[in-house]
Amino acid sequence: MTESFYERLLGEAMRGGADFCEIFQEYTKKQTLRYLDGKIDQVTDNRLSGVGIRAFLGTRTVFASTSDLSEAGLLRCARAVASGCGDLRTGTIETMQLSLMQPKDIHPVIRDAFGAAMREKADLLKEACQAAASFDERILQVSGMLALVDREITVTNTEGLFKKDRHRRVRMAVSAVAGANGENQSGFCGPGGGCGLELFETRIPAEIGKHAARQAVTNLQADYIQGGPMTVAIENGFGGVIFHEACGHSLEATSVGIGASQMCGKLGQKIANEKITAVDDGTIPNAWGSVNIDDEGTPTQRNVLIENGILRSYLVDRLGSRRMQMPMTGSGRRENYEYEATSRMTNTFIENGPDKNEDIIASIEYGLYAREMGGGSVNPLTGAFNFAVTEGYIIRNGKICEPVRGASLIGTGSQILKDIDMVGRNLERGQGMCGSSSGSIPTDVGQPLIRVSKITVGGR
Repeated sequence: MTESFYERLLGEAMRGGADFCEIFQEYTKKQTLRYLDGKIDQVTDNRLSGVGIRAFLGTRTVFASTSDLSEAGLLRCARAVASGCGDLRTGTIETMQLSLMQPKDIHPVIRDAFGAAMREKADLLKEACQAAASFDERILQVSGMLALVDREITVTNTEGLFKKDRHRRVRMAVSAVAGANGENQSGFCGPGGGCGLELFETRIPAEIGKHAARQAVTNLQADYIQGGPMTVAIENGFGGVIFHEACGHSLEATSVGIGASQMCGKLGQKIANEKITAVDDGTIPNAWGSVNIDDEGTPTQRNVLIENGILRSYLVDRLGSRRMQMPMTGSGRRENYEYEATSRMTNTFIENGPDKNEDIIASIEYGLYAREMGGGSVNPLTGAFNFAVTEGYIIRNGKICEPVRGASLIGTGSQILKDIDMVGRNLERGQGMCGSSSGSIPTDVGQPLIRVSKITVGGR
């Protein structure tokens, strides 16, 4: 669309009396290769193209989307938004001037995945899955996926903003099932990045497959844990899902702005152990959750959420900014054009702390070492959470001992922040997809090894 047509659409959408309007246009290519039963089982190519138009009247929003990109279809969408705001018969078409601004790309792609030969991509996935299958004779089944995304967006609004951006992502995921004596256990590994196929120069496909297989075999050999309150050490990388879910969602303006968060009104207060500094940073080059601009056109930034235990910031989108009278933080994100953007995390992690990792383990007389975490659930209002431990071990007399399975961590976000009393030095991030009111988006979670002095461990 031309600048003049964007201006016309914005004017049409404002006819109902709105005080602000934005247009979000998207064109996304997706390609997925799947491996099952010893071969590439499926290759799918998808294209997604459409426009979402949103108008504001104070803190009320009206939103419509369309995949009809004809002039008539787009004008119908704009007028639907305008009519949701007020009477079109009495409205006037606003005039405005747009000027294109291209944000700096801090996530360069070296080897474009869509430009690579299909055989090369298939061989990368086969390498990972075959390494998993040959890891141990008890591996019964291996499945894998290589997912590629190339997303182009254009954001315009009535403040004169006109920006285009492009974001490319690659992720490989391998699942393995081990079985013996009529019992099966699974393992998983799924690294990704905001980059091209150069990801696999550092994340070797065979090692991805072996990781999933090793976890499956380990869980097959493990006994069920006896639950109860205990000290827990949570390893780095995807262990950071604890902070992401138990605390991160409670810091999003989506919940804070309507008073539905455990963190409302606590800026400047001590909410965590002084060893904890937590950050959401959408500017990390080529990270899974990074983007140059958010889906409202605001540049992403490094947001220090908690500094030495003190709550310093929330994650604020445009609507949250209006509700809370706070500046936007580059946190407005959406799965695609069919959703309104809401405040969401990007790459969220606990920074390195002062403690040696070996001292953390040695300090625990009896407890749980959660080497890898899985999914879970949380209530942002109360902070109550429940997370599965996908690979765990008993700590006995300061040493990591036998593996256990069936463990889960149960608690509240406000309490676990106070009970984290040791923070290690091996910060690492893991990749995942986060679901919320604006759909499913890529996010990084992370932390160094941490110790929780006391938490309820669910088990048998």
